[in-house]
Amino acid sequence: MVPTNSLEDSYTIIAALIQSVPHVSGMAISPRSINLTCKKVRKRLHAEGMGFLTKTLPRLGKAFDKVLTCSAKLNAAELGFKPQDGCEYPKLFGELFSQVLCPDGGLLPSPNVQCVSVLRQLLFVFYKYELPYTDEQEQIVLERFEETERELATRKAFFQKLEEDLIVRNSYRRRPIIGNDPVAIAREARILLSEVFATFDPTDITPRHGPGAVATKQRLWAKYQWSNVAERITDKYPLDAYFYASPGHVCDAYRSFADLKQESLPARVCLVPKDSRGPRLISAEPVDYQWVQQGLGRAIVDHVERHWTTRFNVHFTDQHPNQLGALLGSSQGKYSTLDLNEASDRVSIGLVRLLFPPHIYEYLDACRSLSTVLPNGKELKLEKFAPMGSSLCFPILALTIWAILTAGAPDADTRESILVYGDDVIVPTAHAANAIEQLESFGLKVNRDKSCTTGLFRESCGTDAFQGVDVTPVRLRTVWSSARSPDVYCSWIAYANAFYDKQYFPVYDLIVERLHRLYGAIPGDDMSLMCPSLRFVPVEWRPTRRRYRKSLQRLEYNVWDVRSPSINKYMDGWSMLLRYFIEHHTPPESCTDGYHHWNETDHLHDQNLFQVGSYTSRQTSMLVRRWR
Repeated sequence: MVPTNSLEDSYTIIAALIQSVPHVSGMAISPRSINLTCKKVRKRLHAEGMGFLTKTLPRLGKAFDKVLTCSAKLNAAELGFKPQDGCEYPKLFGELFSQVLCPDGGLLPSPNVQCVSVLRQLLFVFYKYELPYTDEQEQIVLERFEETERELATRKAFFQKLEEDLIVRNSYRRRPIIGNDPVAIAREARILLSEVFATFDPTDITPRHGPGAVATKQRLWAKYQWSNVAERITDKYPLDAYFYASPGHVCDAYRSFADLKQESLPARVCLVPKDSRGPRLISAEPVDYQWVQQGLGRAIVDHVERHWTTRFNVHFTDQHPNQLGALLGSSQGKYSTLDLNEASDRVSIGLVRLLFPPHIYEYLDACRSLSTVLPNGKELKLEKFAPMGSSLCFPILALTIWAILTAGAPDADTRESILVYGDDVIVPTAHAANAIEQLESFGLKVNRDKSCTTGLFRESCGTDAFQGVDVTPVRLRTVWSSARSPDVYCSWIAYANAFYDKQYFPVYDLIVERLHRLYGAIPGDDMSLMCPSLRFVPVEWRPTRRRYRKSLQRLEYNVWDVRSPSINKYMDGWSMLLRYFIEHHTPPESCTDGYHHWNETDHLHDQNLFQVGSYTSRQTSMLVRRWR
């Protein structure tokens, strides 16, 4: 049950958005009409609860997006809204819908793009609000995970048959592809991936620990003391070369080798908060698997982003090409965006064995978990290559998609136009139907509701575009709290700034007033302080405590900032040295292992950058007052 004060907090946000409509949309809407709309929203919110904002309005928004892609017409009654008189679109926000839709619910020949942007902001603002989810939602996620495994198991024979056919047809000889023949596409995909990995050495890696939890539940300081290293890993990555700092370390640890287990431990399924629609499922890897996966995954990412065959088409660290592709696709309709459903869970080990060259596959297979343990204690054999949680999941998923689509492309122009970022894909619209068929023929599943192949609406990598204009809404995630919280402080300052940039000034003013009432003075961007800052702050609400720091020749203010508390834990000398060798070249701004090793008092010398005894727990930030 959502508290009444939470409903009121949410209502004030949506009401401020409604009040912003005349300014942002450029439409002349009377104050009376705005007040009536606010009353309707408030009445439904109190009658239906937060589900009205997190489910009902987003459901209308998804139906509206389908209209923008020209794949459906809007029917308000079917979505639980009273229709406008003589029209199919809703009476709620009817002035805006009338500028975009025909009375029959179809798209106008010349829709008002700004009204499209405002409507999507109103409908999706609370779509990803991180409200608690139910046990039933958890169970649905787990059942879907198991069902996917069963589906992948049924396709094992299909991939084995494809592999046999490839051997018969001489798999590395190029031939013209006629239609969507899976054997021909698989053969060409194998050739493409063989070219990509021809110069890649899977043993030339620097293993390291990742940011997340591990199945064996060690914290960072305990991860460097090996108690189990699977034999299937050490067959490819020898213990002395990849798990110890030096020959001296091996010699000193030699007596403990008798106690070192060589079991292949299972991964562990974890449910982590996502939003009100339910949790996200990830699989925590055993510590020895994670160690090698991180090294191999980073090496593959670096190689693929530099290789001439893939560097313009497959991206792992930069979403901008796909975002630009979505904008270009929406302006003329020449490019379509595809989104895959359960993408990471549907790349089977059989598909990876089929497509990747043997000298790469044997290393990929050696460091993948064979099974995972569900929250109820059941151990499930994995038919997928790697679940979400493995650092190999993302790169192998992207390369598999790229190889299949590029192999099935009819010409060079189509090949060059394919962009892949994880499960976000951009292809020429003329090739979209074939691309969907090709992906699904290999067991992948295209999310047709989120794929945009018709009309002039596109979405990819967080960018929503219509007719060449960015119509991405600001989506609130972090739930507002009346108690001081570092997450709420940082998140809601970011939300306020996003609304300011989109000229929703009443919403900005509301959030700033809330923040000021709870946290006091907050700096503005024009003060150029290295701390969370707002776009604009009235003079009377700005920080007043200040000092002049002579050593830096600058004026400093006492402001709220976020700091992560350090945890000092003892590590033996060899473990410290191993960690130093792995991490000391990583600059502080790009350190992504979830632990902070530097502080503002460090000197800019290599010997002082690394803090071997200082750790920072993830998600333990706290608000502190400091001079900035």
